Amino acid sequence: MIVRRFGSSVGRVVPAFNARALTEIAFARAPGLSMPADEFFETHERIGGRELHAETEGDVQLDAEERLLERLRAELEALEAGLGPDEVLLIESEPGRDYPKTREHTDTLVVEGENRLYFRWRVDPPLRVGIYRRRGAGARTAAGTTAV
Repeated sequence: MIVRRFGSSVGRVVPAFNARALTEIAFARAPGLSMPADEFFETHERIGGRELHAETEGDVQLDAEERLLERLRAELEALEAGLGPDEVLLIESEPGRDYPKTREHTDTLVVEGENRLYFRWRVDPPLRVGIYRRRGAGARTAAGTTAV
């Protein structure tokens, strides 16, 4: 499960990445977990974290950006799939502070005597996520193995 802080509460979200939107890297609220932020941090402990990066390139601007967002989504979904039963991902990147954006760099190439644009996309800064476990839920590690 992926959660995000919304002011004084924490709620379940799903990725809503869209290359055609003003904010390409977004999350939509979803049914499920919703609780006051103070309660979440009292009942869950941070056991790890990751910074998710993505890069892509291509000669069609929109296609390259869509591949970038798909790579970021795939990395996030793989991390979510590796969670234990009492673990959640908390989106730690904050709007207005360090929220990730898609960045483009355009090169002009000469192909068969014609000028062509070539697009390079990256996510900067990276999407920061924390791995949280319900307190007292056992000695599982972020890698999914049980500590002895």
